[in-house]
Order: sequence, then C-alpha cells, then structure tokens
Amino acid sequence: MNVIYRATYLLLIAAFLFMYYGCGSTSSTSRYGSSQADDTEEETDISSRRFSSGDLPDDDEVDISAVIEVYEKRETDNKTTDQRETNREKMLMEIIRFLNTPYQYGGNSKSGIDCSAFTQTVFKNSLSYSLNRSARDQYKQGKSIREMEDLQFGDLIFFNTQSNVRPGHVGIYIGDKLFAHASTKKGVTVSSLTHNYYLSRFMGGRRIEPDGTF
Repeated sequence: MNVIYRATYLLLIAAFLFMYYGCGSTSSTSRYGSSQADDTEEETDISSRRFSSGDLPDDDEVDISAVIEVYEKRETDNKTTDQRETNREKMLMEIIRFLNTPYQYGGNSKSGIDCSAFTQTVFKNSLSYSLNRSARDQYKQGKSIREMEDLQFGDLIFFNTQSNVRPGHVGIYIGDKLFAHASTKKGVTVSSLTHNYYLSRFMGGRRIEPDGTF
C-alpha cells in the first residue's frame, strides 16, 4: 500500500477526531443503543443472497492500527452527547467502529459481517437509512455514479468480483481514492481504489442522499 494513501487516510481520521472532540462526543452505548444489527442471518433465497467479495488481494489494505488505537481511547473518554455532529462524522465513526470485524458470509454483526451487511449496517446506524440486503439490490438504489472521479464521501461503490452475479462486492467511498469494505481476507478494512484489482473490477457507484446527507 502506497505510503501517501496511508498518510492521507490517517490525516482524514485525525482531522475528523479533532473536529469531533471540539464539538463534543458520546459513548458507543448511548449513540448506537440497540441499533446494531442482530446475529440472525436474513432469510433470502440463494439467487439474491450474494454477499461474497471474492478473492480479494492481500496487499491492498491501509494500515489501520493507529486509527483503532485512537478510536478506542476516544470511546473511554466520551461523556456527553452533542447534537451538532454531522452525518459525515456519524458515518465515519460507524465505519471506524467496525474496523477489523471479521468477514462472515451472511453475517451482520460485529462478530462477523459480509460486504453488503456492512454497508447496510453503517447506513442504518449513522443515517437511519435502510439499504437493501444484497450488493445486487443495493446497486439499484440511489443515483448512478459512473466515473470514479465523480465519487463523493458516502457513495456506495461496486465491483465485478463474481462470474455469475453482478456486482459481487460493495463498499463505501470515504474520499482520496479510499473506501471501507468487508474483505473476505481482512474483514472490515480500508483499501485503495488505485489497486489494480479494484481498478479492473470497478462497476460504478450509487449516491444515497436522505435529507441532503453530506
């Protein structure tokens, strides 16, 4: 992974945390409550239950250990709720909360989650927005974004990773050619769209904008 992209991502998180501390914060329990998805696999038929991201590369993930450490420290220090936090901040913190969650086909909780359940849960917990369950069905929601250069923070991005289902993988764009997703090999992580694997399989994005969102 290119050092520039790693530094860019860490700076993005650091800038957010600075802004977040300045505006106030809340604990994980009070913010998310019982909104976290449960452990039960959703009942769907085989034709629509395509959650696997395929054989993703080993060398694309950003080093997120520093981000995890800062977030865990922040969680122990939070004491108040501030209504001024933005939708962007809510989504970013929800993504961070799931970092390093293991991949589980059909899973939808922090004990194990797949790619479309990850995007569905982030949107539900941060924006109270209901995405469809499968990557294929999420690809039908929102506004189509064809070019990678037109992507904005919070856009869903899709990849052709399955021979019999399109798309086979979905993630959330967080800016600077980086996206968060549930990888089969690394679990929930952050990867770069500049990696050849993703460049060659990129299908486009979908923009979900409830209440103006970002």
